[in-house]
Amino acid sequence: MDKPLQSLDWSMVEVFLAVAESGSLSGAARKLGTSQPTVGRQVRDIEERLGTTLFLREPRGMSLSETGAALLEPAHMMREAAGRFANIAAGAGEAVSGTVRITASDFISHYIMPRIIAAIRLSEPDISIDLVATDHTNNLLFREADIAVRMFRPTQLDLITKHVGDMPIALFGAKAYLDRVGRPKTVEDLMDHEWVGYDKDPRMIEGFREAGWPVERAFFRTRCDHHPILWEFVRAGCGLGFVQRPYAAREPLVEEVPISVQLPTLEVWLTAHAALRGTPRIRRVWTLLAQHLRRYVE
Repeated sequence: MDKPLQSLDWSMVEVFLAVAESGSLSGAARKLGTSQPTVGRQVRDIEERLGTTLFLREPRGMSLSETGAALLEPAHMMREAAGRFANIAAGAGEAVSGTVRITASDFISHYIMPRIIAAIRLSEPDISIDLVATDHTNNLLFREADIAVRMFRPTQLDLITKHVGDMPIALFGAKAYLDRVGRPKTVEDLMDHEWVGYDKDPRMIEGFREAGWPVERAFFRTRCDHHPILWEFVRAGCGLGFVQRPYAAREPLVEEVPISVQLPTLEVWLTAHAALRGTPRIRRVWTLLAQHLRRYVE
């Protein structure tokens, strides 16, 4: 057993985890940025080196064998160790130059980050910025990003966080829409208006119900799960919608619709891996991000 284990490198463990977590060769290929035949060959190579079957081939994909299931937890531990290794190594750099990878939500990335990144590039021309626009939570432990802008306080170990401020949410509608249908004065008026909302995401319906408004999906006559498009629906006059007030208040085509309901705020946090926070370029971008985001929230 020693010989095959000595020749098993981390990339093979990464393939094993990708197949185990996605349940198929095609899903693992997408995750790894390679082709399905390549992943298939790599799985066969791993099994030959270990001298055991890790996956059971089924009509709808791949499932772990008994041995594969036993190896899953050690493989996760290896991935975490590899991530820590890379983070510590990256944190040893001293030059205020290089690339910093930032992740933020689709809305923040689309409407807010371009100006902030332009200001950062002006201040630090030797630092390149990668922006990952996603509403999914990228894992900082595995170097999917160096700094994350979050709308919640992360609780993972080995992460440092900074509370930038609280983002107020308000109800807005296009002025042309409100001129056409009238401005609501009561809660009953609000319920008679057109609304934009999520398509498959249930959070908005749940929020309405918690506020005492028992609505269904059909209440929102224009729907999309992509936040920037929801905002564009509001701007275009499709109906009323909830938007970040600091941004929407600057838009001349819309106006805020006052309501008597206390709306929640979004906490804005910066997050980075503890090992990377001491890297000069990441520390500098962290500082500049905090300054610009604080001005935006205020």
